[in-house]
Amino acid sequence: MQTVHAVPPQPDSLPVLEERAEILRHEAVNGEYRLMQVAAPAQAKLARAGQFFHLLCPQDDALKPFFRRPMSIYAIDAEGGRISFLYKVTGTGTKALAKLAIGERLDMLGPLGIGFSLPRGKAPIVILARGVGLATLAPLVGLAQSEGHAVTAILSARSPDLLMSVEETRAAGADAITVTDAQGNSDTGHVASLLDDLHQQGRMGALYACGSNRLLKLAQEHATRHGLFGEVAMEQQMACGLGMCFCCVRAFREGDATVHRRVCCEGPVFPLEEALGW
Repeated sequence: MQTVHAVPPQPDSLPVLEERAEILRHEAVNGEYRLMQVAAPAQAKLARAGQFFHLLCPQDDALKPFFRRPMSIYAIDAEGGRISFLYKVTGTGTKALAKLAIGERLDMLGPLGIGFSLPRGKAPIVILARGVGLATLAPLVGLAQSEGHAVTAILSARSPDLLMSVEETRAAGADAITVTDAQGNSDTGHVASLLDDLHQQGRMGALYACGSNRLLKLAQEHATRHGLFGEVAMEQQMACGLGMCFCCVRAFREGDATVHRRVCCEGPVFPLEEALGW
């Protein structure tokens, strides 16, 4: 696979800020996910697609989350000073976040980690996203479009009502293809056929994946076969989020060797060919 970047990975020396961000918008978007938008002017100017923030979840008599929760960026409005998160309510931390009301403050540490980079030239890119990947890969659409890359996003979910980012992707000028388990068109065979068609049409010059092991393996196979640049955004439980605790270490492939890397600071975006599993 190609490993050249038009925009190099961000250095570790980028500033990390802590802000008490005001919540501007907080609502359910479907039966599983919630959208939260906050005012964080300084952090919004630094944030990049693929990075994340470490959020200090509120505590009350019923919910007492101890660690911060890592949250990938769903949207960045640098000019307006706003950052959005799309998250699924699953455990103590996200249940506590879901209780926050408009006007309340949320302690945010970030932006953290290495974000997405783009292939050289104006190569068209294809995004493969499912579940949480629908949120993580969303800001890549705007980044790629702003740099002159045409974008096709294949968005996967269990059912049509759980699909997210479809209208936003199309509004940004990208082509969105939806597949779901309920409709019977999300299997790897069908998605592989879509990728083959996109490559034959000259619409797949790079591949990005997040949210599913089977989509990751599929992306790796196609990237290897066609010699494409690719990246994957990884999710992992974290404690410090700054690389000090080594809580988020995962195994990766480096040539013929297996190495271990911290998702928080050496990722969460990694070269596609190095990921061993999502």
